[in-house]
Amino acid sequence: MTGLSAHPTGTLLDRVLAELRAGPARSNILCAGVLGMPNAPRAVAERLLLALLGADPRVHRLADGRWALVAEAQDSPLLDECAFAVVDVETTGMRARGGDRITEIAVVVVQGGRRELVYESLVNPERSIPAMIARMTRISDDMVRSAPRFADIADDVLGALGGRVFVAHNARFDWSFVSAELDRARDVALDGPRVCTVRLARKLVREVRSCGLDNLSHHFGLANPARHRAAGDAMATADLLGRLMERAREKGARTLQDLEAMAETRAIAARRRKRSAMPTEPRMDSASEGPQ
Repeated sequence: MTGLSAHPTGTLLDRVLAELRAGPARSNILCAGVLGMPNAPRAVAERLLLALLGADPRVHRLADGRWALVAEAQDSPLLDECAFAVVDVETTGMRARGGDRITEIAVVVVQGGRRELVYESLVNPERSIPAMIARMTRISDDMVRSAPRFADIADDVLGALGGRVFVAHNARFDWSFVSAELDRARDVALDGPRVCTVRLARKLVREVRSCGLDNLSHHFGLANPARHRAAGDAMATADLLGRLMERAREKGARTLQDLEAMAETRAIAARRRKRSAMPTEPRMDSASEGPQ
């Protein structure tokens, strides 16, 4: 079974390979997001990534210059064999490694006809929640004061994610926060496949202009009575995943690799179509993915 695992935080190479599991990326993007050098000139970024990845048999360069993991289609499980962990987090802000923390997390398992909320918890972020965030999520400092810290629930979260494909609406956001919390709490890094329903929707739902969760839920007639709460948004995203999987199968997707390839969407193409991942009002867990 293909799914997530956690391993001790390792080398820069490990971190680059983990980033490439989300899809191909250019040298400057890897240099900024993984090596921590956002202002490196393009030529410098190219030399650094060539030195790091050039001789690694697990990586190759695409015709457009992006780095990508070598595909092994024969090892990709059928979609019907995959268990998906649909994740949603509420947080104190946007910066996963810049002081912001998780205030609530939920995990919904989707496998075949199963859709089940397997984990849900408020989280004490060990810092105050900004007033704007509290109004949007309806999570206050009083509510989380007696909640467990992430370190107290880290093993439960790993248990809910282990062996499953990580899914979220704007997966980069939720993945970055869960990864940062696990790094702080257990000194481990998430590793494994992830699927972003924003990216899938951009490819598969051409009749809408906005791929925010609000708009897609309305489009498909999906109920979400607990909007901006982790369990409500995770359940809505799980329902959305089901609708997107139906469309993916209609277009020939049979394996997890097929689905991942279908979700690979260039940011420039998304901008050209003027499609946005922002819902009606700004929210941190549906923010635009930014440069790929």
